[in-house]
Amino acid sequence: MKDKVLIANRGEIALRIMQACRDLGLDYVVVYTEADEQSEHVQRNLDSKSNQRRAWRVASYTDPNDILAVADHTKCTAIHPGYGFFSEDYRFARRVTVRDQPLTFIGPKWEVIKDLGDKINTKRVANQLGIPTIPGTDGPIYNEIDAEEIARRLLEDQAEREIRQPSVLVKAAAGGGGMGIEEVHEIEQFRRVYRQVQNYAKRQFGDSGVLIEQCLRDYNHLEVQLLCSRHGERVHFGTRNCTIQSTGRQKRLEAAPGFDTSCFPYEFDAPAVLDEIVENSLKLASHVRYDNVGTWEWIVSRSGQPYLLEVNTRIQVENDVSARISYLDGKHPNLIREQIRLALGDKLGYSQADIEFRGASIELRIVAEDPQRGFAPWIGTISQFSYPRHEWSVVYSHVPIDRPYAIPSDYDPNLALALVWGESMAEAKQRARRFLDEMVIEGSNSAGAPINTNLQYLADNMDRLLTF
Repeated sequence: MKDKVLIANRGEIALRIMQACRDLGLDYVVVYTEADEQSEHVQRNLDSKSNQRRAWRVASYTDPNDILAVADHTKCTAIHPGYGFFSEDYRFARRVTVRDQPLTFIGPKWEVIKDLGDKINTKRVANQLGIPTIPGTDGPIYNEIDAEEIARRLLEDQAEREIRQPSVLVKAAAGGGGMGIEEVHEIEQFRRVYRQVQNYAKRQFGDSGVLIEQCLRDYNHLEVQLLCSRHGERVHFGTRNCTIQSTGRQKRLEAAPGFDTSCFPYEFDAPAVLDEIVENSLKLASHVRYDNVGTWEWIVSRSGQPYLLEVNTRIQVENDVSARISYLDGKHPNLIREQIRLALGDKLGYSQADIEFRGASIELRIVAEDPQRGFAPWIGTISQFSYPRHEWSVVYSHVPIDRPYAIPSDYDPNLALALVWGESMAEAKQRARRFLDEMVIEGSNSAGAPINTNLQYLADNMDRLLTF
């Protein structure tokens, strides 16, 4: 019997999963909330001519009972969490696989999600394997004197290495999303800040543990794309650079490969650094027996020193940036399709030697926002949405092109992902600028003011790609 997949997500990723299921000959079901009823991922599955209902309304994308009730009612055998929501929730992954009506979770096994979802544990394991991580503690510190001594050593080490503006970060160990983090420049400030963060951590998270780390300033944010099977097979699809981000640490421009000497005169051997982070990513994946798609996040300093940051145990928005510089049998791989196939038990069917890398690719995250006002989201109705079609570009979007679309205020106003690629980074940049020039987005809000988008911001920041 063929598997049937419940797609527990929304927008462009839901559309991409739908297409991957079709490519594999799998049936699927989508869920949606009231706010998303006009989204393309819903409208394409409300075909009144079909006897098979594929779109089911739920109260929330984060209500597991609602989603699992749809899965049971529609006789699904697998669930794809997409990204966000339940994608890195090991409790949800465990629940769907051990219940009376078990589902295949399309992602890594829940034990791996649990282990690598804990940044402290990831850092501890990486250190055991000799993989470089940001200097500092690999576990929570509860004693003020011990914490101060660690901070003193980190500041002295930075001074010895003649690092400008040496400082340490004092972080709530149980925090996340940038919460509970303070910076210390002088050791005399440390105890006051430590107590402040410790009190905040205990109040907000119920755990007064604090982490102490060196503060890194001048760096690039790189990622390594891995694909692993439940049969012990592991390959990579190269590196990408995600350094250009909004003030809220939301990525806006990504490019692959992770460094390119045509963009910047690096002070280090860029190809060697890329090889090193790929090798160390594969080492950690092998150690934990990783068994699906995943992203190893790194930061690389201006001097070329890489540090493992974290592991994302899911498909990422930007997975196709890596796919567009990769070739299997002369074609770009579809990593979402590969993810589903491997989660359902298939073998990889190819080795690293079968993957060819060439050219460069860029992803443009097109968002209704005002970069001049801190990337403030814009909410209103889109009246025209059109983009060019080229053999060197692809667009993923849930925004309809044949009717007005009211952007729901419930979610981030992401409109589309555009991928362009070329034989070189220079060609990819040129094509990206042309693509942006040819795109048309029109609309207005309730006050009649015209739509704000980040199209100009993307064009203005193109030359910052892969630079320090």
